[in-house]
Formats: sequence, structure tokens, C-alpha cells
Amino acid sequence: MRGIMKVTPESLAEPATVSGNSVDHRDHRDSPDELLKQLQINIGGVLIGKPEAIRMAVIALLAEGHLLIEDVPGIGKTLLAKALARSLECTFRRIQFTPDLVPSDLIGTSVFNQRTSEFVFQPGPLFAQVVVADEINRATPRTQSALLEAMNDHQVTVDGETRPLGPPFLVLATQNPYEFEGTYPLPESQLDRFLIRLRIGYPDRVAEKKVLTQLASASNPE
Repeated sequence: MRGIMKVTPESLAEPATVSGNSVDHRDHRDSPDELLKQLQINIGGVLIGKPEAIRMAVIALLAEGHLLIEDVPGIGKTLLAKALARSLECTFRRIQFTPDLVPSDLIGTSVFNQRTSEFVFQPGPLFAQVVVADEINRATPRTQSALLEAMNDHQVTVDGETRPLGPPFLVLATQNPYEFEGTYPLPESQLDRFLIRLRIGYPDRVAEKKVLTQLASASNPE
């Protein structure tokens, strides 16, 4: 494992390419256990009060599995994925699933280049190392199935050509467990692709106060 990049709420709002000033690489001689602890502490600095959710996300990444979070909006699902990606200097993409989404919106498509008279593949958002599939059950089964090969084999096939994904490659999918109108339940074949299913839940009072203090400090740096 490489060194851990320091993440803060401010750095997560910046583009993925950050300057060396924001990077805190740890000593590469640290043991894997120590690096994993540093990684979880690092993510816990922005996702406050949820150490178990952070631990499960790290386990899914190390086991080359995927994570399904079934919870209400606004409890830090995307923040968790973004902090994990930034900590490890991985590429990150977020896909908002909707009923009109088609498989090529995820995988990409070949576009004809008039100058070279050739088709050039334009990769979709799945070609990232950490991918958030937000409200995955709002997409049609046809679009959901486009994830099966990617999640199972870490590759996609377009126009007869197989293209690898990652490493690493982690899909963090979310779905709201309470609102089912206009949704398409995930089939068992797709649920099997997720190594872990969990709920994050709302923070407790201590964590809420810490979040408010952090936001107040960020808005009033003086």
C-alpha cells in the first residue's frame, strides 16, 4: 500500500488533482496494519462518528469486493467513497442512476473521428477506481445488468473488445430503503456481487456537535 493522502472537508471539495502541499505521505516502511489504521483514522477525520462503516469500506476494497449502502440520503455515503479515493490517490466518479440511464452512459461508447476516419472509444464513468452508483435501484434492469461484468470480473466488453478496470476497482452503490415508487429492485444475481451490505445511520449527538464545530471552523478560518 502506498502512503496515505491527508483528507479534509476542504480538500474533498477540490478537484481530484491536488498540489503536493495537501499530501501527507506516511513512511513507506510502516507495516500494512499501521497503514490501514492510518487510513481509517484519516477517513474518520471527515466522516465523523462512523468507524464501523469506514472499516467495512476498507475491507470491501482490500477483498476486491463491492459495498451496498441501504440508507436515507444525506448521511455521508458519497463522502465516505470520496474520502477513501482521495486518501489512496484513486480516481473517483459518481453516477446518479435514473430511469433514462442506458448502459453506454456507464461503460462508454465508440465515437467516429472524422479526421482519422476511425472509431475512438470514449470511456464512461465506470473507468474509475472508486465509483459511487447513487440510487442504483432507480435505473432499469438493463442498465443495472451493465454493472454485472464490471463488478464480477473488473472488466467491461465494448464492441467485442475487453477493457480492464482498476486496480483497485470498488463500486459503492446506494439505495433508499424507504422510497420504492419508480424503482427497480435489484435481482439476486446483482446482490451477489456485493460483498457487504450495511446502513450508516445518523450520527450521535457527540458526532453531530463535532461536525457542527468543524463546519463553523471551516466557514470562519480566522
